[in-house]
Amino acid sequence: MNPESRPPLPPFDRESAILKVRLAEDGWNSRDPDKVALAYTADTRWRNRVEFIHGRAEVRAFLARKWARELDYRLIKELWAFEGERIAVRYAYEWHDDAGNWFRSYGNENWRFDAHGLMAERHACLNDLPIREDERLFHWPLGRRPDDHPGLSSLGL
Repeated sequence: MNPESRPPLPPFDRESAILKVRLAEDGWNSRDPDKVALAYTADTRWRNRVEFIHGRAEVRAFLARKWARELDYRLIKELWAFEGERIAVRYAYEWHDDAGNWFRSYGNENWRFDAHGLMAERHACLNDLPIREDERLFHWPLGRRPDDHPGLSSLGL
């Protein structure tokens, strides 16, 4: 097995696709750019909003900037569809800026994985909605979302 292998590997079935999505969510909720970047191929290609990112070094830099700006970041991802080596997700995350303004960001991502389970492509489209602090729905301690915390569908998102 490749030392960079990231099971579950494609082709995905429903169970492995759901696990892959949860593992991605857990990684991003760690807010560790070095750790998260290792889930992507060395030559990964991304589109995130208006940024086009190529390779792990750019992913790492992007994530470091993101989490320095998006404070108290908490993310929930949900499987939308899968086939072969591709997975589509919808997600929402809550965060605030350094002035204390809260946001809920909503989006969709299309992912393609290589044979080793590393993400080779990520295409993201998302929007930010200003919210009041009392409108927040994601209230777990920073880090991994607890298994008993509701997902997007249960929260009506």
